[in-house]
Amino acid sequence: MKIRILRQKTPETEPYWESFNYEGTMEISVAGVLDRLNFGDDIINDLGEKTDRIGWECSCLQGMCGACAMVINDTPALACETFLKNLKGDKVVLRPLKKFSVVHDLIVDRSVIHETLKSTNVYIGEYNPKEKENHEHQYLVANCLKCGLCLEICPNYTNGKSFYGAVYANDCYLVKARNRDKSRDISSSYAEHFANSCSKVLSCMDVCPMHIPTLSSMAKMNRG
Repeated sequence: MKIRILRQKTPETEPYWESFNYEGTMEISVAGVLDRLNFGDDIINDLGEKTDRIGWECSCLQGMCGACAMVINDTPALACETFLKNLKGDKVVLRPLKKFSVVHDLIVDRSVIHETLKSTNVYIGEYNPKEKENHEHQYLVANCLKCGLCLEICPNYTNGKSFYGAVYANDCYLVKARNRDKSRDISSSYAEHFANSCSKVLSCMDVCPMHIPTLSSMAKMNRG
C-alpha cells in the first residue's frame, strides 16, 4: 500500500509530497502505520531514498487525547481510530489540518482553540448551576478533545478570528449550564462568535470522535 504524506519541515518552508510503501496487515490504524514507517534508524521513501522521520503527534493512541487529528483521504479523523481495512483503494493520503498553522509535517498549532475561549472568558469559574441540570448532556459535551476536527470540516470556520465553531458552542453551553451568573455574557458571546454565522451544515457532528450532540447544545443555548 502506498502512503502519501504532505510534509513540511518548518512553518516557514514550503510543503511537499512524499510517498512511502507499507507492506503488512490491514488490521492496523493509520497511527500504527506511521509508527512502523518511522521505526528503525533509516527512514526510506518509496524511491528508496533515506528521508527524515515523519512528524506527527500522539499521546494515548486510544482516541482520548485528540493529538493525532489529521486529514485522511480527504476526511478529518483521528489516526489512531482510522484503520486501513476501512479505507477504500490501495493508497492512503495524509495531510495536516489546513485550518491551523503547520508546525512540522502532520503536526499543527491548535492553540487558537484555547485562546478564543480565554479571550471571551468561557470558563466555568465558580460553580453555580441552574436549578434543573441536564447532567447527561453536560457529560457528553465535557468529553470534547479540542482536536479541531469539527473546525477543519466546518465551511464557516476560517482562522478563528470571528467565528469560533462547534467546539466554542459546546463550551458556551457547558459554562452557561454550570454558572448561571455568566448566563448573559455567555449568551452574547455565543451569538457573536457562533450563532450569527453558523449555517447549520452540521458536518461537525459527522467527524466528532466523541459524538458530541452539538445540535442539542445549540437548541439549549437558543432557548436561553
